[in-house]
Amino acid sequence: MHCPDCHSTKLVKNGFNALKKQLYRCKECGRQFVLNPAKGPISDDKKRLIDRLLLERISLAGIARVVGVSESWLQTYVNEKYAQTPREAQVKKDPRTAQDRV
Repeated sequence: MHCPDCHSTKLVKNGFNALKKQLYRCKECGRQFVLNPAKGPISDDKKRLIDRLLLERISLAGIARVVGVSESWLQTYVNEKYAQTPREAQVKKDPRTAQDRV
């Protein structure tokens, strides 16, 4: 048994999660984890689907139900997407309107 992050074998038991599964904590990096988690990482296909559903302005709760992810994970994902969005708008003059005024 080893830590999923640093691969150290210096682990201690650290209580149980809400599903009554044993939690372990790594003494090297502090990562807490369970063995054989019920849920794995979110696939890129699901993330692309979420991106398309967000453009449709569907509620986060609705997207979480349809895609099968937790609302807390989805909120974190949306916050990360928002942080990556550029804040400056680049406005270009329309060449058609410039000619009309002359």
